[in-house]
Amino acid sequence: MKYGNEIMRKDPVFRISPRNRETYPNPEELEEEDEDVQAERVKAANALSISNLDEKPVIIASCLRKEYKEKKKSCFSTRKKKVAVKNVSFCVKKGEILGLLGHNGAGKSTSIKTITGCTKPTAGVVLLRGSRASVRRQEDSGLQFLGYCPQESSLWPSLTAREHLELYAAVKGLGKDDAALSISRLVDALRLQDQLKAPVRTLPEGGKRKLCFALSILGNPSVLLLDEPSTGMDPEGQRQVWLALQTTVKNKERGALLTTHYMAEAEAVCDRVAILVSGKLRCIGSIQHLKSKFGKDYMLEIKMKDSTQVEPLHTEILKLFPQAARQERYSSLMAYKLPVEDVRPLSQAFSKLEAVKQTFGLEEYSLSQVTLEQVFLELSKEQEMGNFDDEMDTTVRWKLLPQEEC
Repeated sequence: MKYGNEIMRKDPVFRISPRNRETYPNPEELEEEDEDVQAERVKAANALSISNLDEKPVIIASCLRKEYKEKKKSCFSTRKKKVAVKNVSFCVKKGEILGLLGHNGAGKSTSIKTITGCTKPTAGVVLLRGSRASVRRQEDSGLQFLGYCPQESSLWPSLTAREHLELYAAVKGLGKDDAALSISRLVDALRLQDQLKAPVRTLPEGGKRKLCFALSILGNPSVLLLDEPSTGMDPEGQRQVWLALQTTVKNKERGALLTTHYMAEAEAVCDRVAILVSGKLRCIGSIQHLKSKFGKDYMLEIKMKDSTQVEPLHTEILKLFPQAARQERYSSLMAYKLPVEDVRPLSQAFSKLEAVKQTFGLEEYSLSQVTLEQVFLELSKEQEMGNFDDEMDTTVRWKLLPQEEC
């Protein structure tokens, strides 16, 4: 294995080659959109013209659009044009982890593949660390600045985990000593000691994903693109990946774009999140900002000592919070959804609940804001309805034949 040599500009294994320099304007008129999404679009457009690399975001995506033609569902159906990404704009600044959330088919993976240059955008511009991704200039350090963990585990089945790490270290141009040190630290951080000598085909799915993640952060790249990196891992493996990612991006010269459908993952590692719905950016901001902006309700949970007090307690809750909607009830647990206007100011709401606790001898209660998952599910409803409409193929009309008389 040769280390530290000049990186190849083009080779048949890694498919490193220059891309087309052409970019195309987005043909779609801008629709009415959230004010935060509008502000992010303006910020991305302005960032393209920043000349000072110290101030420039490490990832800039401006008005991205990707469309393709779907396969025919039957010989009778027409071939429809599918728009996977519609006018998406965002920036990732140095020291930031941006989470891209969305259901399957929302456009997360297509967005990342477009940013890496694996897929050519129909329209829009992408800049990574100040260089257009569509140009893909291969300088001596060209492979060192980018780390990519694809959704599919792209590994060689017969090679061991150690051989993968050594090969990628050589391709990224690390010297032998630097490679050995980097690999040792990654192995310790991700607990890969027991899997180093095993062929990749024998590893569990979680082990393969962990190896893919390790390959993406090897060499401390300044730009990280991670497409659902922790899928298939157990909770301990996920925590190891989250900690390693936060440690890597803690250096203010680096930034990461992470796609996920795990709300716990987004809350654990992301500084901001962007939610994609049917290929469009629906909202973007910090988790607390999105909860405050889109969370229409608070959740009240009450644990009782005496289950015979259920109905009197329910009557009292409705008296204090007229618009309270009971969500569920078990033998000793009651849950309500409370509109924001019923709860604020919070000091008064807690005073009322303390009085109820004393009157009914409650064991405990909790009043909390809606979770990120609830916000995500609420915003994703329109995609679910769109998917249902897509399933209705109107190109074929069925006609019931008259039944034969017996």
